[in-house]
Amino acid sequence: MTPREAAEIEANKTFELFILYSKRAVLWILVLLLIVVVKCNNGVETGDFATGSKYNGEVYAPTNIGDNK
Repeated sequence: MTPREAAEIEANKTFELFILYSKRAVLWILVLLLIVVVKCNNGVETGDFATGSKYNGEVYAPTNIGDNK
């Protein structure tokens, strides 16, 4: 076996392992991200500490438009 053939075999083996570990790393990152999102209640705020939007449309309702007084 020539050095070139041995290097090519080793390069192919290393590339396959690189792809395998890259896929596993991405999978673990996605799983951990999903766990964090679920742990944070998917962004839904409930209970005493809910900040949410305190918008009150009644305050800004145009009630006197079109009245001729």
